[in-house]
Amino acid sequence: METLQTSQQTVHAPVSGGVSAVTVIPVTTKKQLAQFIDFPHDLYKDDKNYVPELFIAQRDLLSPSKHPFYEHSSLQAFLAFKGNKIVGRIAAIDNKNHNAFNKKNDGFFGFFESINDIEVSQALFQTATTWLKERKLSTMIGPVNFSTNETCGLLIEGFDGPPVVMMPYNPPYYSKLIEQAGLTENVSLLAYKIIPQYMNDRPYRIMEVLQERLARRNITFRKVNLKKFDEEVKKIQAIYNSAWDKNLGFVPMTDKEFEYLAKDLKMILDPEFCIIAEENGKAIGFALAIPDLNQILIKIKRGRLLPTGIFKLLLGKKKINAVRVLTLGVLEPYRKLGIDGCLYGELMKTGRAKNVAYGEGSWILETNELMNAAMLGINADSYRKYRIYEKEI
Repeated sequence: METLQTSQQTVHAPVSGGVSAVTVIPVTTKKQLAQFIDFPHDLYKDDKNYVPELFIAQRDLLSPSKHPFYEHSSLQAFLAFKGNKIVGRIAAIDNKNHNAFNKKNDGFFGFFESINDIEVSQALFQTATTWLKERKLSTMIGPVNFSTNETCGLLIEGFDGPPVVMMPYNPPYYSKLIEQAGLTENVSLLAYKIIPQYMNDRPYRIMEVLQERLARRNITFRKVNLKKFDEEVKKIQAIYNSAWDKNLGFVPMTDKEFEYLAKDLKMILDPEFCIIAEENGKAIGFALAIPDLNQILIKIKRGRLLPTGIFKLLLGKKKINAVRVLTLGVLEPYRKLGIDGCLYGELMKTGRAKNVAYGEGSWILETNELMNAAMLGINADSYRKYRIYEKEI
């Protein structure tokens, strides 16, 4: 049987009276892993905005034999109990590629979920801190599930609806639990809601003029070619690993990691929403918007595709009426030429043709003045805020 352990510690949090003592154990078996994945379903059972993660996807993400992250780094998942009842979970993460690339000594926590109980959250953070310190890491940053290439951030504003695809969701009380554990703000992230009828469509209106000017430099735009998917993935990976190298906490994705992500995205990808900019056939920028799969996942009980979830997924895809602008980037030598405006324009053009009700642009660093100005310039609404915390350990 595959195990997940890298630590065998068991933590008993000191609680007055001893009757309700919190016990934290490492996840080491398939049964415990299933309990780790399923805990949020029970925690959020009365929350109409909760979207369950697909069980099979979470299982693979947390299994060393399934995900390429574990070829260079490590993660230890933990479960918190009061008596025989699971009351919380957390994962401690040692991302060696992040530290090598950024010349840092950071540790991370992710997959945090807890009942509204400071004793539980303190025990979980204490356990994660101990695991990170054992590996001689000097900070704890999170919530980050592996790195900023994956789901990250804690929702702190905008609890009025379900999250869009690949964005986090949590109860409002989590920020208090995290701050009571001594963590403070590292950075905040913004999500923008874009409603076509209220948009300033200037990028769309000037797109043709920009494209004609760029064509004189042999810069053109096209949709992704799914028949040459593997070749397209390599082109996009080269842009991704270069265009975002100065972003907060960025770490280049390995070939296997990017291929893993691309394989997942291909299942929901609409090629009309994946635009590549090229100069003489060389990819120099791209934009990707993906359908908001959460509109279907919210209806799939406990994230199980069987017996009926698979049909909801297959039949519901055509009814999705929203997209998330997941990423848009241009290689540094080609910035300030209007390429990004054309990429936005192409996404707008496609969205209008497909009668998309709304889109979300996320996430954008709160300190990224250029991107925030661009969002506000098209009358997008900054409607959700997320936060990443940190603490010296």
